[in-house]
Amino acid sequence: MPYATEATLAELDGLPRAVVAIATVYPPDHLLDWHRHRRAQLLYGARGTMLVEADGGAWTVPPNRAVTIPPGVAHRVRLLGVETNSLYLEPNAVPWWPSECAVVEVSPLLRELLAAAVRMPPAYALAGRDGALAGLILHELADLAPLPFHIGLPRDPALAGLCRAYLAAPDVSVSNRSWARQLNRSERSLSRAFAEDCGMSPAAWRVRARLLAALPLLREGTVTEVSGALGYASPAGFSAAFSRVFGQAPSAFTGAVDPRR
Repeated sequence: MPYATEATLAELDGLPRAVVAIATVYPPDHLLDWHRHRRAQLLYGARGTMLVEADGGAWTVPPNRAVTIPPGVAHRVRLLGVETNSLYLEPNAVPWWPSECAVVEVSPLLRELLAAAVRMPPAYALAGRDGALAGLILHELADLAPLPFHIGLPRDPALAGLCRAYLAAPDVSVSNRSWARQLNRSERSLSRAFAEDCGMSPAAWRVRARLLAALPLLREGTVTEVSGALGYASPAGFSAAFSRVFGQAPSAFTGAVDPRR
């Protein structure tokens, strides 16, 4: 499958169709830098993990889930071995579309509809099978279930820079003291500003960031390996923390077999 480009999307954007579907295979660790779309977007990863950043937050999208991106919202996406089926939707066809990015569950039916949609001709006939399929997609999208794979980013550029660096390389040894030293602030000042921006302490934020970092790691490693890499004393402790935050056990996201699970 050839790589899709922004030029390809630009060619299709003006089509008088509420739903435009594009399938894309990306090379490993590919970055789609900051950009925006006129249409609303459902970005679905058939395999691999997607890391999405937009104003004020970051979203980790495991395989077989999707992220909703509002029209006109600037975002960037890092794709870790991903094949995508994307829908680009006329805003007036989805007036209920979320106003912020969100990771969503994809039902088995919607998954099949996405696979069928990317095989339709771009200027599909509105009457007949393809038009009906596009209409059914819009109905299914109205029932998307959000997932908690999101973390806020501070508005303060200096704090946001620390957070982005931590998301790229989570390290259990990082502390409030080390962050305060980097910013030449007191720990109290750092904690106060962070809580005002993100609604949680820096320490709680780093815990959530490490758990989100587990999602792509679980595709290649076992629960035992990932828990150790993220600084947890035991797989049981890691599993308990992961389940408490995300509502599912880490074993639901692993592609490796762990004889000790």
